[in-house]
Amino acid sequence: MEITKEIIAEFIMKNKIELYPTQSKMSLPIIKRLFKKMTAGIKFNGIKVEGNFISDGHHRYIASLLSDFSLERIPANISSSADLIDWESVDIEEEDWDTPAKIKILNEKDAAYNEISIEKITDLLK
Repeated sequence: MEITKEIIAEFIMKNKIELYPTQSKMSLPIIKRLFKKMTAGIKFNGIKVEGNFISDGHHRYIASLLSDFSLERIPANISSSADLIDWESVDIEEEDWDTPAKIKILNEKDAAYNEISIEKITDLLK
């Protein structure tokens, strides 16, 4: 399945989402990469939450819901400057917030964390 803004919006509209966002924007290309990795069984670090609010891990959380992937929840504090909003208000941007160099670093970290080759990770993203 190819993840689109429309698929994400429909999912948000049709499902009760347990955790709430604390940021108003997300990057679609990041969600797509995480979704591909999660559907292939790549493991990730947990997301940070305070109560029912995400402190860190918004992209991982949405990708995990779309791929029915379980993520650990790590207690953390929410910044006093965080936006407390509904998922319907989050803007999913087409812009990729990660540079090619950052994507390479993240893929290397994912490969090491999962004890697999970097080639396997990069092949998943094709």
